[in-house]
Amino acid sequence: MTAQSPLRKPEPERAPEFLATLVDKLKTATRAELMRSEPPETGAREAAVLVLIGESAFGPDVLLTQRASTLRQHRGQVSFPGGSVDPGDGGSIGTALREAEEEVGLDPAIVHPLSVMPDLYIPRTGFAVVPVLAWAGQDYVVHAREPAEVARVERIPISALVDPANRFVVTHPMGYRGPGFEVDGMFIWGFTAGVLDRLLELGGFALAWDETAERLLPERYMR
Repeated sequence: MTAQSPLRKPEPERAPEFLATLVDKLKTATRAELMRSEPPETGAREAAVLVLIGESAFGPDVLLTQRASTLRQHRGQVSFPGGSVDPGDGGSIGTALREAEEEVGLDPAIVHPLSVMPDLYIPRTGFAVVPVLAWAGQDYVVHAREPAEVARVERIPISALVDPANRFVVTHPMGYRGPGFEVDGMFIWGFTAGVLDRLLELGGFALAWDETAERLLPERYMR
């Protein structure tokens, strides 16, 4: 994937103390530490997602969306706001901010980018996706602006994601195994769950959970 110049430089000095360890570890994190699949030298489609950490009455949280069930790709799946890079975005940060504003009405002015991670390859779709970790400098409200694309928007507390009762290994009859979460009816798996799993671990948030607990991928995601 061609290196991009971010729209604006990450601002780690704005990170709250509880994110300091994560931001520090991401400075040297390699692609191999975050995802197993290496992108091809050419041909991968460029995309970026926004991993936005905020804080509410329930403590620190992360912004997630659920894609509409009528979409051709990743229908009904839980994901971070994001999408394909446009030439005018100015880099991965610009793409992540633009997509978040378009999908859920997030005001870019309240977002403080903290780290631009390595591009992570999704073989099934051919996308090389750059996760942009960011902090919301103030409380915020979001909603699904494009119901044809986004069916649901939630701020999921980190405390719920690390709750051992909400964690398991997702399996597929074809051999897939990967991290999984289920919070408030949102079944989180695949790329999104993989990124969350790594960030929770690197940031020191993860709690011990039963890693022998398995759940078969729901049939609606196998189509």
